[in-house]
Amino acid sequence: MDDQLFNSDERGPAPVAEPERDAPLAARMRPVRLDDLVGQEHILGPGTSLRGAIEAGRPHSAILYGPPGSGKTTLARIVATASDGAFEEKSAVNAGRAEIRAVIERAEQRRRLSDRRTVLFLDEIHRFNKAQQDALLPAVESGVLTLIGATTENPYFEVNSALISRCQVYELTELGPSEIRVLLDRALSDGDRGVAGQVTVAPEALDLLAERAGGDARTALAGLERVAAAGGEAGVTEIEDALQAQAIGYDKGGDHHFDYTSAWIKATRGSDADASLYYLAVMIEGGEDPRFIARRMVILASEDISNADPQALLVATAAAAAVDRVGLPEAAINLAQAATYLALAPKSNASYVGLNRARAEVRAAGPKLPPDHLRDSSYAGAKKLGRGQGYRYPHDEPGGVTDQPMLPPELEGTTFYEPTGYGFEAELERRRLAAERIRSRAGGPGGGPGPAGGSNA
Repeated sequence: MDDQLFNSDERGPAPVAEPERDAPLAARMRPVRLDDLVGQEHILGPGTSLRGAIEAGRPHSAILYGPPGSGKTTLARIVATASDGAFEEKSAVNAGRAEIRAVIERAEQRRRLSDRRTVLFLDEIHRFNKAQQDALLPAVESGVLTLIGATTENPYFEVNSALISRCQVYELTELGPSEIRVLLDRALSDGDRGVAGQVTVAPEALDLLAERAGGDARTALAGLERVAAAGGEAGVTEIEDALQAQAIGYDKGGDHHFDYTSAWIKATRGSDADASLYYLAVMIEGGEDPRFIARRMVILASEDISNADPQALLVATAAAAAVDRVGLPEAAINLAQAATYLALAPKSNASYVGLNRARAEVRAAGPKLPPDHLRDSSYAGAKKLGRGQGYRYPHDEPGGVTDQPMLPPELEGTTFYEPTGYGFEAELERRRLAAERIRSRAGGPGGGPGPAGGSNA
């Protein structure tokens, strides 16, 4: 079938396809045996459950979680090669529900005709939405599919809990410099798949490359490949030049994503525009989704600035609209404008705190009915029940404020929103106190019906 990685028959699993000769060095040097895999001893050492399952050729459904270049795809392919089942590979970047359904149908047919299992390797599993992930559940639960998912994002944040409960999560760690040095030495000594004979690299330059790769084997091998393309001898200068073209070490789906997001929020909340711009730059250069950044700005504008500067929410939503309309790279300028504005705006979390107080009251004591004069009077029989009677239209009152009580009687006098003295919220506090003084003169609902032009609803 043309959407399989390879065609398998009932005589046994076909091997994982070999990379082409012109494939990147990292692909050509990918280990094909478990013993050749470097690192990850904590999950692949002797006696571990995962190693035992691989060696027995009976893998269980698993999610491999770790930073780029730590060996997730390599391990998944080793699992597939060792398995006694058919192997199919998909990427969640371009596979939809139709493709997954087709895989499941083929797996069910194999099971029905020959009782043969199917191993599905799903790269970038975190990119599947809830509906797509749910489509996998029955097949994984029944054993029709053995799922091996790979992700750079923390699966406990991005993968449905129902799917996680049916898989074993294995966290891969970034490779150490000594482990990456092993991979570099292999590439330099392999004349078939590697770069042996193409370049001579000084030991101190290899150490630098292993150190500067940030635990990413793919980054290290890509740097070596660029040096090898120039040929001759390579020292520290050549390695540094090769590394300049490397993307920064930012895992836009894993813990770095949350760490830098947290740092940006806290720096912006802390009114440090320079730190806000720096963490914004890290996220943009690391490939973070600009729409995600814009959403965080909109939230921060209300949570941490709020009415101290009502303009902040307009700036943030305008930046979000600009991201959708313009897109990167130009939208980075819009995000920078918003970030600096938000950082230097006066801060207040009074609205956020006030909402939390009100919700806590509702959760603790349940909702209290509003006073009768505020209740709906638009339906037949409402007046007989006293609904809406006595409501006074604020626009007909001096200053546009009525002295009628507005909270349920049980909560009269309770304060949820306490504006700060910062920015525009100082003016809101003055208005709040003035309205409170008017309402404090109320002796009860009082007053007559609202004016003919006013709404009693």
